[in-house]
Amino acid sequence: MTGALELVSPAGNPAALHAAIEAGADCVYLGFRDETNARNFPGLNFSRSELRQGVRYAHDHGVKVLLAINTYPEAGNQKPWYQAVDDAADIGVDAVILADIGLCEYAMRRHPDLRRHLSVQASASNIDAIRFYVEAFDVKRVVLPRVLTVPEIRELNAKIDVETEVFAFGGLCVMAEGRCSLSSYITGISPNKEGVCSPASHVRYVDQDGKLLSKLGDFTINSFSDTEAAGYPTLCKGRFRSDDTASYLFEEPTSLNVLGILPDLMDAGVSALKIEGRQRGKAYVSQVVRAFRTALDAVAAGLPIAATALPEISEGGRETSGVYNKEWR
Repeated sequence: MTGALELVSPAGNPAALHAAIEAGADCVYLGFRDETNARNFPGLNFSRSELRQGVRYAHDHGVKVLLAINTYPEAGNQKPWYQAVDDAADIGVDAVILADIGLCEYAMRRHPDLRRHLSVQASASNIDAIRFYVEAFDVKRVVLPRVLTVPEIRELNAKIDVETEVFAFGGLCVMAEGRCSLSSYITGISPNKEGVCSPASHVRYVDQDGKLLSKLGDFTINSFSDTEAAGYPTLCKGRFRSDDTASYLFEEPTSLNVLGILPDLMDAGVSALKIEGRQRGKAYVSQVVRAFRTALDAVAAGLPIAATALPEISEGGRETSGVYNKEWR
C-alpha cells in the first residue's frame, strides 16, 4: 500500500473553510466570487480579502488552499481569468486548479512557482492527454473524471509521473466533465464558461396534485411523492417518460461514497481524495470530512474502517461506489 491519501475538502464560503479545517481536512478547495470558477452560485465563494484571511487561517493550521479557476475564458475577454491567476499568486494559495489550455500557459509563464493542478473540467482521462498537460505546463496533479474503474486508475498511475486526485463523496457526474452543455439548452447559461450547471436562479419546486415537482426553467425534471427525497433538478438526473414508463434515463440521484474501497484506491496509487460539495453548508462539510478523516486514520493504522452513516446527507438518500467498481463492461 502506498502513502497516505490527502483529504481535499470543499469550502464554498469562509464558514465552510473553518469547518473543514476543524474536522481534519488536509486541503480545502474554493473559488472566487465570479465567473472564473465552476460553482458561481449566489451567496457562495470568496472575495479577495476573504481568501487572504482564509489562506492565513489555513496555513496557521497546516492546511493547504487550492483555488479553482476552472471555467473557460471568453474569447477576447481573458482578463478576469488572468487576474484571478495573478491574485492567486499574490495571495499565496498553494495551487491553482485550471482547465483551459491558454490559462495553463499563462500561469506557467507569468507565475512559474505557482503550483498547477489540472481540473476535472479538462476531461483528461488517458495517458496521452495527461502527459500532454504534464510536459507542456508542468502540471503537478490531475483530477480524474468519474469515469474510470480502480484497475484503470492503477494502470494509469503506473504509466504517468504526476499525482492523481479522485472524487470520494458527493454528487456524481457521469457526463464528459468540461464538455457537458445539457443544462444550457434550458437555461441559456453555459456550465463550462459561466460556472453554472442548473443555476439556482432557474430552479423551482412546485406542489401539484400531492406531488413535489422539481423544475429547471419551464421544464419539469422530476416528480416526487411524500416518501421520496427530492433531489436538485439537473437534466442528467431527471426522471422522464419513455415507452409509457417513467424512469431515470441517464443517471439516478445517488451520491458517491468510496469509504468502503479506500485501501483499493491507495493501492492504485491515488494521491488525494476530493469531497464534492462547494454549494453545501458547513454542517455537511464537517460531517463528511470528519467521517473520511476517521477512516483514513484507521487505514493508516492498519485498523478496519468503522461503519459510518452518511445517507442522510447523500443525494436521494442513497450511496454508491459508482464507476470505480463498474461491472457492466
